[in-house]
Amino acid sequence: MADRVTVIGWDGSPLSRAATAALSAATLVAGAAHHLALPEVPGPAERIRLGSVDLAARRIAGHRGSAVVLADGDPGFFGVVRTLRKPEHGLEVEVVPAVSSVATAFARAGMPWDDAQVVVAHPRTLRRAVNVIRAHHKVAVLTSPGAGPAELALLLDGVHRTFVICEELGTARERVTVLTSDKTADHTWRDPNVVIVVGGGPEATANGAWIAGRRPAQREDVRGWALPGAAYGGAGDGGEGESPGLRAAQLARLGPRTGDLVWDIGSGGGALAVEAARFGAAVLAVDSDPDACARTAAAARTFQVAVQVVRGSAPHVLESLPEPDVVRIGGGGVPVAIAVADRRPERIVTHASNRDEAEALGAALAENGYTVECALIQSVELDTSAWTERERSVVFLLAAVRSDLAP
Repeated sequence: MADRVTVIGWDGSPLSRAATAALSAATLVAGAAHHLALPEVPGPAERIRLGSVDLAARRIAGHRGSAVVLADGDPGFFGVVRTLRKPEHGLEVEVVPAVSSVATAFARAGMPWDDAQVVVAHPRTLRRAVNVIRAHHKVAVLTSPGAGPAELALLLDGVHRTFVICEELGTARERVTVLTSDKTADHTWRDPNVVIVVGGGPEATANGAWIAGRRPAQREDVRGWALPGAAYGGAGDGGEGESPGLRAAQLARLGPRTGDLVWDIGSGGGALAVEAARFGAAVLAVDSDPDACARTAAAARTFQVAVQVVRGSAPHVLESLPEPDVVRIGGGGVPVAIAVADRRPERIVTHASNRDEAEALGAALAENGYTVECALIQSVELDTSAWTERERSVVFLLAAVRSDLAP
């Protein structure tokens, strides 16, 4: 095992005294090509071109001597330290950090970043990174080959954002470019790069900033979920699909989360769409009624969340929408349920006003590869001044999970 493993962050500035001392004593140095070309790397030292960090860690574990791993930025922030510290490698590391590439990118842009979401985009996680961009005002993306600025912009089709692309930070070839998302895909970008994406809602204010990566000052006068429809700007609940009790049950079964894209088909007053967005999910709210679309957009503004409103009739309008993770169907019956199932979201929830309709919806989803559960939900609202019944709601709730994911 290596006698000593030092991980050194490099941000383009001169190396610190501690980093220089560690390098001068190194008998093995691992890093990218531009790291291994640094004049401080001792000539006699064994050199490993850093591709797979796991492979390099195994080489280091079998080395007798002092090993140094060079990495861009802060190696403890989405960096090599996590891999090197895996129990199977048995390595103990010392870290000499540098300014992270994300901090450097925001500095180049002259922007604060305590309110930013930070995501890593690989080809396998690209869609989820784009969903975070859809849902949040400010996102920094650590890209990779095949999941760079152009790919991000292409998946944002129809969604306007501003891109700040920071290429090869800390090197002589550093370049910072500001473009709108519709222009970003027209260019070829050099790796490595960090992309700052801005848009999709109001920016956090200094008064509300007390936790990194979040915007907690959304409607400080409102606490809780499954609020009455009036809280979203409507005169009241707009029917079964808008009732707080049903909405709470639907959200519980959908489980919207950061990185998801939620379709809310038949968004009505926008209550469910807004509440899903408050969980951090990206949301597409679909409705054929222009008044409903306007109310949904107004509710999103009131709660300071990003909801993309699409006016159109399902199932036809669904053909051009990006792939969903979870879907709430507020209306449209069996044809819409089948069209949604064809897009293979993880979960689908819908409701029916009678048993025949519930059986038809359940059969359609089951025949298209979903495991379906149905519950009869009854809620009674009481007037507590006289303890008399004010309103009663009875509805069938259907929750479907894609069969390959069902327990």
